[in-house]
Amino acid sequence: MDSASVRQKFLDFFASKGHTIVPSAPLVLKNDPTLLFTNSGMVQFKDNFLGNAKPVSARVADTQKCLRVSGKHNDLEEVGIDTYHHTMFEMLGNWSFGDYFKKEAIEWAWELLTEVYKLPKDRLYVSVFKGDDDDNLPFDQEAYDLWKSFVAEDRIIRGNKKDNFWEMADLGPCGPCSEIHVDLRHDDERKRTPGRDLVNNDDPQVIEIWNLVFMEFERYWNPAKGGSSEMLKFDLEYKGADKKQAREKLRSALTLLKPLPNKNVDTGMGFERLCRAINLVASNYDTDVFTPLIHFISDRSGFLYQSSSADAHKQPSSEKTDVAMRVIADHIRAVSFAISDGQLPSNTGAGYVIRRILRRAVRYYYSFLNIKEPFLFTLCPVLAKQLKDVFPELYNQEDYVSKVIREEELSFLRTLDKGLKRIEILESELKGKELGGTLVFELYDTFGFPLDLTSLIARERGFDVDEDGFRVEMEKQKSRSKADAAKETGDWVQIGDDQKTSFIGYDNLESEVRILKYRKLKQKNKELYQLVFDKTPFYAESGGQVGDTGYIENSNEKIVITDTRKENELIVHIADALPENLRATFYAVVDKQKRQLSADNHSATHLLHAALRQVLGKHVEQKGSLVNDKLLRFDFSHFAAMTDEEIRRVEDIVNVKVRENVKLDERRNVPIADAKKLGAMALFGEKYGDFVRVITFDPSFSVELCGGTHVAATGQIGLFKIVSESSVAAGVRRIEAITATEADKYVRETSELVETLRTLLKNPKDLVATTKALLEERSALEKKVEAFHQEQANAIKDNLAARAKKHNGYSVIIEKVTVPDADSLKNIAYGLRNQFDDLVMVLAANIDSKPQVAVMIGASVAEQKVFHAGNMVKELAREIDGGGGGQPFFATAGGKKLEGLDAVLEKARAIIIKN
Repeated sequence: MDSASVRQKFLDFFASKGHTIVPSAPLVLKNDPTLLFTNSGMVQFKDNFLGNAKPVSARVADTQKCLRVSGKHNDLEEVGIDTYHHTMFEMLGNWSFGDYFKKEAIEWAWELLTEVYKLPKDRLYVSVFKGDDDDNLPFDQEAYDLWKSFVAEDRIIRGNKKDNFWEMADLGPCGPCSEIHVDLRHDDERKRTPGRDLVNNDDPQVIEIWNLVFMEFERYWNPAKGGSSEMLKFDLEYKGADKKQAREKLRSALTLLKPLPNKNVDTGMGFERLCRAINLVASNYDTDVFTPLIHFISDRSGFLYQSSSADAHKQPSSEKTDVAMRVIADHIRAVSFAISDGQLPSNTGAGYVIRRILRRAVRYYYSFLNIKEPFLFTLCPVLAKQLKDVFPELYNQEDYVSKVIREEELSFLRTLDKGLKRIEILESELKGKELGGTLVFELYDTFGFPLDLTSLIARERGFDVDEDGFRVEMEKQKSRSKADAAKETGDWVQIGDDQKTSFIGYDNLESEVRILKYRKLKQKNKELYQLVFDKTPFYAESGGQVGDTGYIENSNEKIVITDTRKENELIVHIADALPENLRATFYAVVDKQKRQLSADNHSATHLLHAALRQVLGKHVEQKGSLVNDKLLRFDFSHFAAMTDEEIRRVEDIVNVKVRENVKLDERRNVPIADAKKLGAMALFGEKYGDFVRVITFDPSFSVELCGGTHVAATGQIGLFKIVSESSVAAGVRRIEAITATEADKYVRETSELVETLRTLLKNPKDLVATTKALLEERSALEKKVEAFHQEQANAIKDNLAARAKKHNGYSVIIEKVTVPDADSLKNIAYGLRNQFDDLVMVLAANIDSKPQVAVMIGASVAEQKVFHAGNMVKELAREIDGGGGGQPFFATAGGKKLEGLDAVLEKARAIIIKN
């Protein structure tokens, strides 16, 4: 069964069980500060589990793109080495939000695996949660009894909290789970060792394929026990070898479990592992999920992957070349999908994770496949075509993604060889078996080697790395953000009903509100407060548009709102103070002028996007934006700097639409399928549900999905003016532009500047021609002055040459001169050196009433190493309160004390006579 059929059969099966099939969320997360990437299928449903948002359906199924290379779930070190771990992978899942629970989840899982996919029942094992004393959790008897109707009891394994209690972070939704494992060993091996003995024991042929999580709890900090502050103290101070186990025990003591509002089901099945199990092959990489990529790598590199007679012309396979091909086939998927979902490689955060993965792949093809030129980017078309139907976002951006990856490869290849040679030198110099933290940091800082890449290379060569020492060096070099280090968020304190905030800001800028909950925030030694209201007119920062500011007040007090942000599905208002009466009703007022100017810029961004696609081509897609009351910043995919003509055309198109005063067509709660039929364009990095908001300015010009605030008609924008166009990353350009009052100000100031110039130039008829003539006249005069200075310098040189005196076999010149500039002094010095091979010269110069000293030593004298110009000039510079330096044969120094030039000459004579 090919992989496309495996995927489709899963979705069809759960559709037949009444599930709504939803699309994968982006790999790159926004509005969730706890995660860099989507690392499991449940991430896009987190707010549904917490009760912060209503699910699109009580039953849902999907295939979700996931990435696990950082944090608690980190599989990077195993990728390519074993046969079943991956960075980016698909997770097939079915979900129940307060609908069915353990019975249906278990029955359907067994039906799908054994009746649809036809997996042999005698190869399957299941596990259930055995309970945990620390969290006071009992054995999952219900799941055990349900499994007994399908599986013999000796195939039901009681698992511990590590294996059978699912949590994605320290806090949040959690619950017991049942895992399903498959034994893929040969029959003779299965006879020798029961499969149950190998479950969860890292056997590459006895692997977990499906996890049924019964989500029924939420874990939260126990305020009576110190909560997050005690855990932070432990993380910073505890140094014991058992830190992981000790931390888990402490976490149980510091947290409480409370039942979720509804019992939910959250399942995740590894798509790649399932394909392997169905086809009974030895490795995930032997399925058609990976074979098109591996065959491409094998053909291009000339190395055989798993010998076959058809490839006899290739070089023999080896463990290292096989691992390299697996790593590359895996990593290109993670990098490509992350970039297509909006995350460019960078030096921080999620961008650095992608850069690490990419560089790890480059190093593998460079070292083991003997490929020395950019190679990863050539795999993009293979991958894009392979997954066109299920993940079209990569296919639609294939060219852009390829170019970004190629630029990253070129950048790293420039330093990779030097870094590897440096490691070879270090290896020969190492006294022990450890690469010190300072050296590891040097590889990171100088050659761009991520820590995990250095660790990998070190392991291959049989020595360790001092990771703690590396981190100390990182602390010294980076001086990490004090805000991040000092930021400490307390627990939410509930005041009102636990409900979702209703945003009413599209229609109202003022409203009565009640506080639902708050928490304290410490930042830069300052206390701030986060407030959540029952409803709000304040727009939360999203889609590039900054959050609203304003205030809330009642008859007793007024609290300033300094920002509004989103955290998951919460709308959080930042305030400098906490209201005295938290249960009072307040009147919320948005800063109307800031909101209006931000709306001007946001609508202009939509017009700009459409204009760029007209002028530059349909490949232009938004890659980031900033919209506030001062300006708009728009990042977009394009690989060449825009010409002046292109910029003018874009400006003209936008301003035509402004003057047309196109009315806004805003449609809310539009089914996503209908929005796509309207031709709506999704904005970069945004997460869209089944119902969306469509913003249209002329159906034939700009139709986009957007949650931001906009003008009622484009005429309100007033004027659109691009003020800069630049590059921000490989394949990404940036435009900054202004509208409305800022554009008026720009035009006024520019006009005033032109009028000032016109007045200074006595009102010429043609300002440009007059200015050009002045510049040409100035250039001609500068050439005349330069020629005059050269004549003057030649005269001084000739005079000094005539005054040269012989001393101890040297031609000595020690004189005070007045010259127009430093270049003249230098030309004189070099002219005399050409004239006297045995020259020892010190010139004390007055240059525009500022003292300067020059020392020049002739070629034959310099070889004797009796005089050193650099050392001499430093000594002489003391007399003019200055300093300087230079080469052994020529050096200069400047100073402040003009009257010290005579003392310079006296000291110079003493130095020369002494030698």
